[in-house]
Parts: sequence; C-alpha cells; structure tokens
Amino acid sequence: MKIAMWSGPRNLSTAMMYAFGNREEFAAWDEPFYAPYLKVTGIDHPMRDSVLQAHETDPEKVADRIRGDVPDGKKHWYMKHMGFHMCDGFPLDWALGCVNVHLIRHPARVIASYSAKREDPTLQDIGFKQQTEVYAKFPGPVVDSDDIRTDPEGMLKKLCKVISLDWDPAMLAWSAGPKPFDGAWAPHWYKSVHNSKGFAGKEADLPALTGKSAELMEQALPFYKDLEAKKL
Repeated sequence: MKIAMWSGPRNLSTAMMYAFGNREEFAAWDEPFYAPYLKVTGIDHPMRDSVLQAHETDPEKVADRIRGDVPDGKKHWYMKHMGFHMCDGFPLDWALGCVNVHLIRHPARVIASYSAKREDPTLQDIGFKQQTEVYAKFPGPVVDSDDIRTDPEGMLKKLCKVISLDWDPAMLAWSAGPKPFDGAWAPHWYKSVHNSKGFAGKEADLPALTGKSAELMEQALPFYKDLEAKKL
C-alpha cells in the first residue's frame, strides 16, 4: 500500500508521518515535491538552499520514484504531501496508485503556528485552496487534526479501518528526536515534534487572530469547511 497523505503546513502532518513511520512495515517519505516546488517557484523559504542541495528537484524523477517499488524492502509506503507543492505541470498520475487521505486543521490554528516560523503567510502558503483542488481529483478519507489530538487511538483506528490497514499500537508513540526520513528542513520546522514522544492532547480554544491574520483566516475558512464536512 502507498499512502499519499495530503495536507497544508502545520496540520499535524509530521506527527502523522512519525506515527506511520513508527510501524515496522512502513517506509516514510517527507514532502517529496518540496524541493521541486522551491526550484520552480523561486520562493524564499527557510533553509531553501539546504533543501535544494539535499533533495531531488526534478518533479518527473520524484514521480518516477513514487511509481516504483516501496523502498527498503518494506510492505507499505507513507508519503507526506503538501497540496500547494503541486505546481502547474507537475505530474499527478502517480496518485492514482495511492490511497489518498486528506488531513485538515482549522485555519486559525494553522496561521498562528505558521506565522511563528515564517512571517506574513498568504493563502498560497497555507494551502487550503490547493488541498480542495487535490481532493476533487483524488478524493479519500478526511481526518481533522483536532479529532486526532483529542482521541489519537480512536481516530487512527478508524482511519486504518477505512483504508483496510491493520491497526498497530506502535502508531501512538515514538522516540524523541529527529528521524532518518526527515526532510532537510526539519531543523527549522520540526522542533516541537522532535521534542514529542506521541500526539499532544486536545488543543486549547482557537487563537484570536487580528489584522492580516484574521483576514487570511476568513479567506481560508470556506475551503476548510468544505473538507470538514467530509471528515471521518
């Protein structure tokens, strides 16, 4: 089984990768199209040069690898994808061979978290619009990060059942620190999850946003609501 887990940034996506990557029979791949996205767009992201040097920048070669065998002799492959990384002209046919799952999080939480790492995000940066577009092409189960944090075992069992994957309690806890499948950008973005040993508890109330952040939330909210209506 090849799982394509689609989300935007700051969506619990790395913790979910750690959960699946902690299963013995799974290989994991962290944001395969991030380097091609940076190269094509020229966008200035933290650790841009390191990412471009460490990872494949040709989207066709990335797609070819996904179409190939699961690496490391593993049975299953978990891939963490960002919908907004899929620039015009990037191959998407590989997703037909995957179990596509969509991970969402309320935009207020995403914006507050993202802004702490990179100032003044745009609607493009947080990926809600692009994720609805990916969902339209490759529908699949939708899971909300808030539901996972509230009941990790219950929600992950439900997801595994829906995608016909046996449950493994190894998904609930992992060792602290970096993982061998982390992308080169991990030192900037993954500090919190590197300090974790499992899913954090239920989130607090939604953060109160003001100014441009509040305006951005209003732009993103309809896209979130569209996918939220489909969640498990």
